[in-house]
Amino acid sequence: METLRTASLMTALSAAEHCLGFLYRILLSRVLGSAGLGRYQMALAVFSVFATLSLSGLPVTLSRTLASHRARGNMRAARRAQSAAMLLSLGVSLFFTLALFALRPLVGPLFSDGGAEGLFYILLLCLPFTALYAVLRGGFWGEKRFFAYSFLELAEEIAMISFGVLMLVLFPLSLPKENLAAGAAMLSHLVSFGAALGCFLARGGRLGSPKGEIRPLVRAALPVTLVRALSTLAGTAVSFLFPLALTAAGATSSEAMAEYGIVTGMVMPVMHIPSAFLSSLALVLVPAFSEAAARGEKEKLAALTEKALNAALLVSGALLPLYAVCGRDIGILLFDSPKSGEMIAFGSLLLLPMSLTLISGSLLNSLHCERATLLIFAAGAGAMLLSVIFLTGTLSGGALLIGMGAEYALSAALSLFVLRKKTGRLRSKRYAMKVLLAAGMAAGAGYFVRRLAFLHLSFVPALIVTLLFAAGIEAGLFSLLKLCDFKALLGRVLPARRKRHQTAA
Repeated sequence: METLRTASLMTALSAAEHCLGFLYRILLSRVLGSAGLGRYQMALAVFSVFATLSLSGLPVTLSRTLASHRARGNMRAARRAQSAAMLLSLGVSLFFTLALFALRPLVGPLFSDGGAEGLFYILLLCLPFTALYAVLRGGFWGEKRFFAYSFLELAEEIAMISFGVLMLVLFPLSLPKENLAAGAAMLSHLVSFGAALGCFLARGGRLGSPKGEIRPLVRAALPVTLVRALSTLAGTAVSFLFPLALTAAGATSSEAMAEYGIVTGMVMPVMHIPSAFLSSLALVLVPAFSEAAARGEKEKLAALTEKALNAALLVSGALLPLYAVCGRDIGILLFDSPKSGEMIAFGSLLLLPMSLTLISGSLLNSLHCERATLLIFAAGAGAMLLSVIFLTGTLSGGALLIGMGAEYALSAALSLFVLRKKTGRLRSKRYAMKVLLAAGMAAGAGYFVRRLAFLHLSFVPALIVTLLFAAGIEAGLFSLLKLCDFKALLGRVLPARRKRHQTAA
């Protein structure tokens, strides 16, 4: 129950952060246009590579190390580990920043669009601060300060939106809009670092000599670094290869960046909505999962795995019919882009494998299965790159969606196979079938209601009626099929209310 309440709090903060980020992405799509948004996304993809390399898996490794030291009461070693992680991230990030600026004449031609290069170098200015911020948050995770960990991410999003609205809408400067958006992102990273440092000092945070902690941190962080670096490199490769493949097929550079912007800047933020809950659940479950694994409690591991997988199936299954039925209308309403809406509707099929990949990957990392996750990632990334290379000229942006579908389906299947070997068995098959049944029935009813609603109502009322009807039908089916006990769920999330009712009785 404590885990559920903590996950609920983290989910609320994560949902607020995702909601604000989603609204800001809508603003960017309107102000920058699809081509400008594509350049902005390309710059972010390249920046994320060097941010990942600068961190070297340190936040996750530091959280484990701090938890271990604190469990033994060795606070001096914990301070040394915190100092070592900050020193490593600062040194590596400064090296990359200085080297990339010095080698800019050689790096620039690698970008397929000159505008994206300029945006990348604006973002690069804050790389050292971004690295230190991530390490400080990793320390909060290891100390189980989940509120600070999640609130700082929300604060960063608020800062980015505030600077973005000021610079793009209220007091726009005579500079390209994409440059202003990158400047807002850079300033938000500086603010978030200041906030993280303030939280660290306010709670009595102290540093110590990093002696004796640097080598163990580097050794433990390398496997995580390799997986994450390859992940960001694959994303960057897609951001370069996709526009090149489109231009080779006859599209102009602006058209190619516009297509890339639609998929990555409009469609994918909608598809990643389930991660607001699942990432919070993983954040809370990972320590318990690691403890059960260390004690060899396979039955508890199986039970925790079942809960995690069922949650992923429930969240993605709840959204699937809404996206499938109203995806096109959502794209028009949010982005004024029918094409993005059609991709959202088609991409609804990605929700289940995407959610299963996210939650199972987190569980495998907590079991120290870095080698397995690396191989799984390589298989998924290979499927994605093959789709981009061979299908982009024919399917345009659809190649990215098909590639993502192949990537997530393969990754989910392999991750579940490894999880089964580690935990003994998986007990979510029947639950998955029920979720698919409920989602399919809700989608069928939703299509029928949508047709009637759009015949007799204007756009917005018809969309609202369709969404409410589909959601209501699905909630009823979830309850009927015993997929979710809504009363029990509310009772666990709101214990104070439940106690008041029991006292009154």
